[in-house]
Amino acid sequence: MSDVPTVVRVGAPSVRPAEQRDVPRIAATLTVALADSRWTRWALPEDGRIQRLTRWHELSGGHRGVSTGTAWVTEDVTAVATWTPPPGAPGTTPMPADVRAALDRELPVLSASHAGRVARTREIVDAARPAGAHWWLDHLGTRPSARRKGLGRAVLGPALDRCDADGVPAATSVYTWAGVRFLRGSGFDVAASLHTADDELPVWVLVRPPATGVESG
Repeated sequence: MSDVPTVVRVGAPSVRPAEQRDVPRIAATLTVALADSRWTRWALPEDGRIQRLTRWHELSGGHRGVSTGTAWVTEDVTAVATWTPPPGAPGTTPMPADVRAALDRELPVLSASHAGRVARTREIVDAARPAGAHWWLDHLGTRPSARRKGLGRAVLGPALDRCDADGVPAATSVYTWAGVRFLRGSGFDVAASLHTADDELPVWVLVRPPATGVESG
């Protein structure tokens, strides 16, 4: 197992691993970033939608990412990236049983009448994921007031550095072409063009191969 290299990017925004105290702000940042998205309207019912979305992000982004050591934030938590790592990835821990149980129990309730199509779409996306070990980007968001400052790319950096060090790809799914364009700037490319289970939304699965020429010891 290789050591994760320390990469210093001159002039890059300051990024750190997320901590338990950051969970409420992680949820708030991701919710503000996605409140008006087509995915939010598709995945969550109108009744209490913002409250549902906030709890979704608290669980799926905050608690999952912090408990496994796979969430990174800017100092003020105006940008967030959270991941699901491959089993045994350096610097990560398995998801605690209570976090997994809360995800399994609450996410379908939050989706309510939309839960079936969300679950079926997840199966479609999962079938298009890379077959081998990879890091999966679960959440990426920047508050609108902090955009166009390089914060989104900055919070992606630590996990992508780990992918390069360990020779594994990163992957994710997005529901907008704007998301595709943004992630292409960090080395991702479209691996599959799909649709949600009800054909309501397009879904793109993107994969970023590990960078070549990274030395590991």
